[in-house]
Amino acid sequence: MMGVHDLMKRNPRQDNLYNETAASYSRALERLVHAYEAHSDRQRDLLQEIHLALWQSFEAFEGKCSIRTWVYRVAHNTASTHVMRERRRNSAEWITLDEIEAVPHPAHGEGTADRQLALQRLLELIRMMKPFDRQIMLLYLEGLDAESIGEIVGSNAGHIRVQIHRIKALLAQRFHGGSKHAVHE
Repeated sequence: MMGVHDLMKRNPRQDNLYNETAASYSRALERLVHAYEAHSDRQRDLLQEIHLALWQSFEAFEGKCSIRTWVYRVAHNTASTHVMRERRRNSAEWITLDEIEAVPHPAHGEGTADRQLALQRLLELIRMMKPFDRQIMLLYLEGLDAESIGEIVGSNAGHIRVQIHRIKALLAQRFHGGSKHAVHE
């Protein structure tokens, strides 16, 4: 039986693309995994799934989009598939952006714990979003612009800008105890 190592020897281009990508995007992929999956054991599994999917995908990569677009597309598709599998397994429900307002606020902390708690609250809210909204917000948090996000998710930049604004406004509202604050893009 042929292992992954044997396959990698047969396709050095694929191996090189993967190695470059893994080195360049490892932190971004780890952040993505933490945003999609809350459990540490499943985070490790998901990260491995993403790396395998990336390596496999480079066999078909023709350079018609940037490596960055390709990496995020493959990673988000793999993570979304993982979430769907887990949802079926756990029968958890996602919520729409409109329903996020009804989610109770977690307890508030003091001092340095505030930042960690805020990040944890943000990730909890993002994990509850439907996959498309989650994907948009995570890509936005990675610093991608609306055009790049649209290319990755297959939507137009105008729609992405509207979604980003809407998601940011709802998240800001949740962080400020239900009051509506201006959100700057």
